[in-house]
Amino acid sequence: MAATRKKNRAGRRILVAGAGLATIGALVAAMPAGASQDRAGAASYGHGKGWGRMVDVQLLSFNDLHGNLEPPAGSSGQVTRVKEDGTTEKIDAGGVEYLATHLRQAREGNRYSITAAAGDLIGASPLLSGLFHDEPMIGALNKLDLDVTSVGNHEFDEGAVELARMQNGGCHPTAGCYVKGEKFKGADFPYLAANVTKEKTGKPLLDPYFIWEKNGVRIGFIGVTLEGTPNVVTAEGVKGLKFGDEVETINKYTKILERKGVKSIVALVHEGGMPASAAYNYNCDGDGDGDGEGVSGAIVDIAKNVSPQVDALVTGHTHQAYVCSIPDPSGKPRLVTSASSFGKLYTDTTLTYDRRTRDIVRTAVASANHVVSRDVPKAADMTKLIGDWQTLAAPIANRPQGWIAADINGRGSTAYEKPLGDVIADAQLEGLAPADKGGAQLALMNPGGIRADLVHKASGSEGDGVVTYGESFTVQPFTNMMNVVDLSGANLIAALKQQVSGSNLNSVKILQVSRGLTYTLDMKKTGADRVVDGTIKLNGEPIDPAKNYRVAMNEFLAGGGDGFPALATGTNKLVGASDLDVFNAYLAAHSTATTPLAVPAADRITVVQ
Repeated sequence: MAATRKKNRAGRRILVAGAGLATIGALVAAMPAGASQDRAGAASYGHGKGWGRMVDVQLLSFNDLHGNLEPPAGSSGQVTRVKEDGTTEKIDAGGVEYLATHLRQAREGNRYSITAAAGDLIGASPLLSGLFHDEPMIGALNKLDLDVTSVGNHEFDEGAVELARMQNGGCHPTAGCYVKGEKFKGADFPYLAANVTKEKTGKPLLDPYFIWEKNGVRIGFIGVTLEGTPNVVTAEGVKGLKFGDEVETINKYTKILERKGVKSIVALVHEGGMPASAAYNYNCDGDGDGDGEGVSGAIVDIAKNVSPQVDALVTGHTHQAYVCSIPDPSGKPRLVTSASSFGKLYTDTTLTYDRRTRDIVRTAVASANHVVSRDVPKAADMTKLIGDWQTLAAPIANRPQGWIAADINGRGSTAYEKPLGDVIADAQLEGLAPADKGGAQLALMNPGGIRADLVHKASGSEGDGVVTYGESFTVQPFTNMMNVVDLSGANLIAALKQQVSGSNLNSVKILQVSRGLTYTLDMKKTGADRVVDGTIKLNGEPIDPAKNYRVAMNEFLAGGGDGFPALATGTNKLVGASDLDVFNAYLAAHSTATTPLAVPAADRITVVQ
């Protein structure tokens, strides 16, 4: 069944001021074919924002907010812009106080405006939202007047039951209600999960589609997440669920919407691509032929095979910014967009709707990404929401954990071996090395689990160089439990080769390694050969394929996540403290106000380009 809203926003959704649905229906029914009624009641064939045959519908969209209520710090809070002279500049961006202002300003003067998103709005969130199981972010999205979103893989971080609570409301089963006398209300907007079904029944977990309607203008939205979600989420998070093919699912529900008379369709797809440039204003269609050559990755094949009846794809997952045209199966260019991550950008798309055909006029579609700059007034309601949750979080969030001498980049590092990756891997090795803690000899950390940088500049009143609990939580928000397992040398070597082969062949995932583990990565070669045989050593000694090693890693990696099935072969598992606990313990043990932690050299992996 189609999704419905819990709250009817009469001014934006169904009704026109001063006219009910019955009145509108009577007017439309009385019109000749191809005509429509303007506000005075006369037939009109005009083009624009009102009641003519051709109506401009504004589609505002974003993706991958990941619970970032406050402006993201460091490189996580910047976008790159190409200037007219060809040089680039970094712009500070993001924060829901500014996002709300930008969206509200963008809606001004647009009679028909829809706001949609492409998943990962929650999950892997900074402490201000994550500490409260993302209830704060859902509250902010309600205030943003979000109309609809697809699920992303991170919506499953805490499992299907918790996702249902995000949709329907109710207090957390163990943490309870955070505000005395107030029950969490859930999302005002529908979460769509067309390709997520229950294994036992085969039925969709959530609504597969949503029909937006105003004054007879009807646009359908189909929401899917990447088919590979089980590979990037803990097994517990997707237990009992099946994730279907994105293209097959979208095409299936496109036919269903068509049978319901909905011919204008937008797919919200939590899967994405990689543009040729990191600049948000990069011209993805520079040659103007709409061939999609400006972007690569999984979204290209999806876009080329999704039914031509779908008029646009709003995408996410890769945290990239692009507005591209990719040909549909009939060869006709079709818009594919993504708005980076963390609320740093939003996409403003004009969909020209033909009332007679009830379809989008593809040639009239226009779109662009816009920076959520911080030079606009903060939205007062968002400031209050943030302040209320900050008050609750303050006793924990502001607690110092350690000191750093300079920025230690993780998410913001473009290198395969990230300085913060070294720190985290070393923390895991140190925390799990004692015999009674697992006897770890080395540690491996997945790069996608490093969610931010450690920034030297103070984020509040703590002072420069101080790492607070809130900041360390932002880096390691999953609270994955640490595992130590016996792994054969052969499987350790296989795991390192899986960084650049198998499901990671086209999008490499380079594990962060603890001190003592070294090897050479030759990117001039292809596939598994990129990990050079004979170079993998532990404390200077070659890894022996026949020998067992005690390896520390988080439970996600120990389950074979991120395309590392060799890591799932481990035996004699010991479960230790959480990744966040060992990270904070390391910061406390290796830094003081007078001797802050230095930036690691990041020289464990020798890379040949």
